[in-house]
Amino acid sequence: MADLEGSAWDSSSAGGRSSSGTTGAGEIAVTEDDARFRDGTAGIAGIPDAEAGSALEIGRADGSDDTLRARTAVFFERKRPPRLVLPHPRRRPKRDRHARTRVAFLRYSYYDIVFKFFVEHVLDADYLPLPEPTKRTVELGSRNSGDSVCAPFKHILGDYIEALELGADVLVQFAGPCRLGYYGELQESILRDMGYEFEMLNFATVTGKPLTDYIEVCKKKVNPNLSVPHGVRGMLAAFKMIEFLDEAHDFYLAHAGFEVEHGSFDRALAAYHAEMRAAACERDIAEAQRRGLESLRGLPVRRPERPVRVGVVGEYFTAADPHSNLGLERKLLDLGMEVHRQLNMTNRNLRYNERNLRAGISDYVRYDMGPTSSMTIAAALRYAQEGFDGVVHLKSSGCTPEVDCIPVLQQVSRDTGLPILYLSYDSQTSDTGLDTRLEAFYDMLAMKKEQTI
Repeated sequence: MADLEGSAWDSSSAGGRSSSGTTGAGEIAVTEDDARFRDGTAGIAGIPDAEAGSALEIGRADGSDDTLRARTAVFFERKRPPRLVLPHPRRRPKRDRHARTRVAFLRYSYYDIVFKFFVEHVLDADYLPLPEPTKRTVELGSRNSGDSVCAPFKHILGDYIEALELGADVLVQFAGPCRLGYYGELQESILRDMGYEFEMLNFATVTGKPLTDYIEVCKKKVNPNLSVPHGVRGMLAAFKMIEFLDEAHDFYLAHAGFEVEHGSFDRALAAYHAEMRAAACERDIAEAQRRGLESLRGLPVRRPERPVRVGVVGEYFTAADPHSNLGLERKLLDLGMEVHRQLNMTNRNLRYNERNLRAGISDYVRYDMGPTSSMTIAAALRYAQEGFDGVVHLKSSGCTPEVDCIPVLQQVSRDTGLPILYLSYDSQTSDTGLDTRLEAFYDMLAMKKEQTI
């Protein structure tokens, strides 16, 4: 204010020129526009004359237009009513529900792909993959098992021991259709006696109970932060993955025996499994299935006019797991057969209907004989009715339900003329001896087929 009052004002200067009077230090140059504004003779674009003077009193002026505009802006800003400025809402960080628990399953055919998806996208934990089994795997299981238990018990126990050696925190056991349902508790006891510390997620303990019990045991054993909606979506995708894997394997068994280039079907199937193993959602699963089937269907085959067709039936674990049956399916394919196997997770777990199966075999069976007995007999009878050349029945030593099936299968064979080869496996079964029996069986079927032309 003192500087403004001590300034020299020259209202006669034209064009807004500043006066040349000086007052020493603190000199302020005032234009004609500033003087008119200060005297109240003119206003500044929208500022009332009575208030215009206060705009000039803000800061020091150098007579430039920029200074005047800046002072005007400050004036308007002070006259603006106060605004309520709300703090920017901070987005809540996404909760990390993933558990660092390392979960391991038993080895069972190609279903390790589903086990991996289940652990990572249903339980939301870390899956511990197991390497290919070796002779040591069976030896570990046999050494720590009783002599009277079946071969699958020894295989699974050996899998668990190797999983714990690799650092597994949780082992998973199914609710088996036979004594497999009791294996979890017994194997847990054996492993704890061996000094291992772990958790056993044994679904046999909640069989037949509400879904909430399954969720609670998964939260308790694996992941307390488990998301139920996410887990349900993942479980539905896992069911679809099972169906797709079984569909692709059925195609493989029906056509790989006639491949033009040896090993082409195995390579295509391995690539398909690798892509399915990397799937993270249902869309990935569907895309892997589409590409996998396209690859398998595009392989050249040299199919004979009347191929030898064989059906595989038997016990749930041994008939489906190539490590347990010494690669029986691949051996049959190498002999040039068309192979079919009705027993898989899709038909036995997802779409199983005991009443319908028993209705189809009512001439042979009147009651439920065991976990896979009805399917074994029904599949053998269907293969006979569809003109198959033979059936291979697989079981582990000591499997009571499948032992009971044998007299019924023998009667089916007598009634239909269907040859049936019976194979029983234990931890001492010889691979060479199996090759000899399969080659003899194939020669017999091929000779019989030639005689019926």
